This record gives sequence, C-alpha cells and structure tokens, in this order.
Amino acid sequence: MKILDFHVHFFSRPYFEALAAQSPLPGTVAERLAHVVERTGIEIPPPDLDRHRERWIAELDRHDVERMACFASAPEEAPAVADACAKSDGRLVPFALVNPKVEGVADRVAKLMDEKGFRGVLLFPALHHYKISESVCEPLLRVLEARRGIAYVHCGLLIVKLRDLLQLPRTIDIQYANPIELVAAANKFPNVSLVIPHFGAGYFREALFAGAQCPNVLVDTSSSNSWLATQPAPLALKDVFARALGVFGAKRILFGTDSNTFPAGWRRDRYDEQQAALSAIGASVEVQAAIFADNARRLLARP
Repeated sequence: MKILDFHVHFFSRPYFEALAAQSPLPGTVAERLAHVVERTGIEIPPPDLDRHRERWIAELDRHDVERMACFASAPEEAPAVADACAKSDGRLVPFALVNPKVEGVADRVAKLMDEKGFRGVLLFPALHHYKISESVCEPLLRVLEARRGIAYVHCGLLIVKLRDLLQLPRTIDIQYANPIELVAAANKFPNVSLVIPHFGAGYFREALFAGAQCPNVLVDTSSSNSWLATQPAPLALKDVFARALGVFGAKRILFGTDSNTFPAGWRRDRYDEQQAALSAIGASVEVQAAIFADNARRLLARP
C-alpha cells in the first residue's frame, strides 16, 4: 500500500537553536542543547542541512513512503525547510508554523506559498492565544483562500516536551483549542482546507461536530493518540477510526505519524498501529488507500 505522511516535523538544527536561545537555562545555546540530549537521548541535527534532508529522504525510502508534509516548527526554521523541500524532488512538501497575531504574517505566508512552494500553515491557537474564528486570523485566511491552501489548526492537548526541557514558560491555554471554533472560519473561507490534527487531541466529539458541519474541515490521525486516556469512557483507536469514518468519510481523514526526531526517525510503529485498527473494523482496501495516500496526494498537489 502506498503511503503519504501528512504530519511530520522536520526539526532541523535551526529549530532547536531557536528554542534554546529563548531558554532561561544557564550556559550557551550548545550547552542547553547538550542538556536536552542528556535527558532524552535524541540527536541534535548537524549544521549541514543537506545531511539532515538526506537522512529524512533515506527514512522515506526505507519505509516506502512516497511523500511527507514537512513542518517548519518555528518561524526561524522556515528557510531551512524551504531549502530542504526545494532539493527533495517533491518528496518533502513545506508548511510553516505562524502566529496570525504577528504583524505582516499574511504577506510573509503569501510569499512563502508563491515563491517557495509552501502549501499552507501550522497554527497553534493554544500557544499564541487566539481563536481561529477571530478577525485577527482573517488576513491569513484570505491568503490561504486565494491559493486553496491548507491550515493545520492544532486543537486539544498540547505538550511540547522540548519547551519543557528548556524550561520555557508554560503559556499554553487550551480554552483556545476547541475544534468548534473552526466552523465559522470554515464557512467563511470554503476554499481553505482546515485540518484538525490528532483527531482533535481530546476534543474528539467537538472535532466530529466541526466535520459534520463543514465539508472543508478534515482530521489527521497523527501521534501516539495518547489523548485517548482523557476520554470519559474507554475508547480504542479502532473505535476512533469507525466514528471518524462515519462523520468525515474516507476522503477527509489523513494519515500522519507526527514523526520528528532521530534516532526514532519515521514512526513505522504508528503506521502499523493505525493500519491494524482500520483492518479491525473491516475498512476496505479503497478506504485505506484514501486515508494512507490518496487524500494527502490530492491536497498536497499545487492547484
């Protein structure tokens, strides 16, 4: 079965350095990153961005992954991701994390999309304290609307382990992270594909509401889906897929892993878990092909 991963963080060295530079920990940026390595065992990518890109491409080849959506997970990382994707022969498709409240961000995204091949943005309302339905987001959404772009809108639980390891302030407020907020924006900007990652990351019922209401709201399946532990009644991953298929249908569910760091690399275990869940509910070959590849291929294609 063909695979396209709709949710991968590139996590190049500029990303780690950008967060480490904000850390209150003593020492240099390099010393702060050494602290992270000591605590987690992850590898900090080399300064040579080509080596990091080649490592990701090798991962895709090893696991027979056709393409991946490739996130610049901090504004400072966007140039590195743009360069890597431009050299990837289409295997890596770039997206930029942005804050709609920052002056000039809509123009910046327009330039990234028009000149650098970005397909859209990654939004964290809980981190930056806004609701996607608020007027502050409209300039950005107009840019995406004109280009039939994609906005991942992170909803629900948000824990950024690297921020915690670097002792950055905990500013996350999940009152801004309800998928219901997408409904007004989706209705106003029907040519924007609004993707709710991680099945809503705890706001599963609300994600279903948004999907039932708006045809341009989609979900991705990424991460370990540890949010299942927060639900008031026991819920297995196969049940999540069954309910999501009942509301979104096969064409609005996008496979993702939330892969990010090495040595873990591309998370084959998450693909295996999700494929097993779909098989357990009797999902057809056609349904699985849509979720694991066809939907992402359609959305990632430039209009």
